[in-house]
Amino acid sequence: MTIRKALAGDLQTVVSLTQAACAPYTALLGAPPIPVTEDYAPRIEEGEVWLLESGDELAGVLTLERHEDHAMIFSVAVSPAFQDKGFGIKLLSHADQETRLWSLPEVRLYTNARMERNIALYLAYGFHETGRRPNPYRPGWVLVDMAKSVDEVTTA
Repeated sequence: MTIRKALAGDLQTVVSLTQAACAPYTALLGAPPIPVTEDYAPRIEEGEVWLLESGDELAGVLTLERHEDHAMIFSVAVSPAFQDKGFGIKLLSHADQETRLWSLPEVRLYTNARMERNIALYLAYGFHETGRRPNPYRPGWVLVDMAKSVDEVTTA
């Protein structure tokens, strides 16, 4: 397994993997989750997108934003062929590593309240819920805000 920054030529692969990973949630929510509709070209250009490769196959994508006082996970997506094999945890661990390298104390994320499987994974990894709020772009959707100190030891 290797993790590398995405390059401009990886754009379509990032989009395709994100769509495939989010397909069950698209059905559950009745519309694509926000990461599916994102324009990843500027994010790749800014160095916010990392690819997790297993051999010569793309297994996952992490989109991580650097802010003044924290890092923000915009998206974690694992290819359906690689789900339930620890690849999501590997991407979360990489987010922790990058956050430490940036000398930031905390990594944050938000997810849809109906994405219960993701919430359970984040809680098991050491995140805690910091609040819930309406999604400003999708009426009727509720976002769950979560945070984790990168100093906390994770066991998931």
